[in-house]
Amino acid sequence: MADSTRVTRVGTPRLGSPGAPALVAGAFTVAQLLLVPPGMGLGWDETVYVSQVGDQAPAAFFSAPRARGVSLLVAPIASWSTSTALLRVYLALLAGLGLYLALRSWRGLFPPRVLATAGALFGTLWVTLFYAPQAMPNYWVAVGALICVGCFLRAGGAALWGIGASAALMALMRPTDAVWVTVPLLVLGVCVRRWRALAALLAGLAVGAAQWIVEAYVSYGGLGERLAEGSRIQGGLGLNFAVDDQLRSLVGRTLCRPCTAPMPHPVITLWWYALPLLAALGLVIAIRAGRTRTTLVALACATTAAVPYLFLIEYAAPRFLLPAYALLALPIADALWHQVTAPDGRWRPVAATLVALGLVGHLAVQYVVLDRTAQRTVADREDWARTADRLHHLGVRPPCLLTGHQAIPLAYYTGCSSGAVRGHNANTTEAEILSSARRIPVAALTTADGRPPAYARDWTVHRLDGLRVYVAPAARSGGAT
Repeated sequence: MADSTRVTRVGTPRLGSPGAPALVAGAFTVAQLLLVPPGMGLGWDETVYVSQVGDQAPAAFFSAPRARGVSLLVAPIASWSTSTALLRVYLALLAGLGLYLALRSWRGLFPPRVLATAGALFGTLWVTLFYAPQAMPNYWVAVGALICVGCFLRAGGAALWGIGASAALMALMRPTDAVWVTVPLLVLGVCVRRWRALAALLAGLAVGAAQWIVEAYVSYGGLGERLAEGSRIQGGLGLNFAVDDQLRSLVGRTLCRPCTAPMPHPVITLWWYALPLLAALGLVIAIRAGRTRTTLVALACATTAAVPYLFLIEYAAPRFLLPAYALLALPIADALWHQVTAPDGRWRPVAATLVALGLVGHLAVQYVVLDRTAQRTVADREDWARTADRLHHLGVRPPCLLTGHQAIPLAYYTGCSSGAVRGHNANTTEAEILSSARRIPVAALTTADGRPPAYARDWTVHRLDGLRVYVAPAARSGGAT
């Protein structure tokens, strides 16, 4: 802390002050609202989570890997409003608060300047800015991971409550991710006999995962069956090298499955290659500064959080690695500060200039990827909204049922239920679909060159927005225009 005080006096009062993490969290909130259009429609996974608590459409099928945490998170808004913009603003504000609390949990373990820089590094990644205001779980696992690890290292008084609450938050959002993040903490707790911290961690995981486990026995045939089904949906967990898939996704591919696109330009992936090198440098610096355990635990938890998404599944989504990025940001920020300041606190002009130029280039790349990703996403979801409007004109209005290609998100936008007889989201049968067609409007969707399911071959076909829509007779007589 002595180093931090000297640097503060020579010209970094904001980054060296205790309030710096709050300024970073506030700027992060503003950046979300400015760079990610609040009116951007809900994505596929978002429609599943929001439909569980909202009135826009009937609840979509909830597959085995999903957890109810996101639905609880959005319920204060989605339970009474269908405004996507209002939901985005609410989530952006919560995300900023979450980042502040996460950085605050590390107070005393790193200097304020390191915490503020770590928050800025994490908060300016395109994937962080893009997903923080969305109804998705990964950002909140990252926040929970930061709080949990920081509180575990402090492990006294209020920190015990922080351990339990953050572990519960992670388990509510993604129970399996919570386990992967906390494996090093469980090992550490046993090895150094921190029984109170270990008890708080286990209690938090149990409370957060309780509903998911109970639901496993009620709806999926047991915990083992739910885990096995979740593995099947993810392509079967096993040794799979997905590092190259993650690299391909850095260009802004929100889901890389199958991941057959060419590698992005090296300028886009350079920061990703730098992560392990800077993290290793941060560990060396921590050893010299006497913070070995603090940095080593953060790195260990970042590693275990990343393992399943780099080596156990056969596809990639950049959001999967958000918890790892959040934890890596701390030792990387520490490494950067030690490069630009001498041991006595004086600036190193050459090093500071090089680091500043590198960070400016990094931010430029992140902004370009974010902007392109946001524009493409907005356009895709506007297409869904237009398709929903055209379905209404074909007589497919609530109460109604959609099946087939992209049925889940289009059903949400149309106000319909969604159904599938096979695949990851199978939740009905052909007989039930035909029975529904005698009572309510039903439509089967295929790609532009797709073939209809057997039960819909005699239904009237319409071409719209790159789809073929097969509308059941009941819908045609119910008000087509």
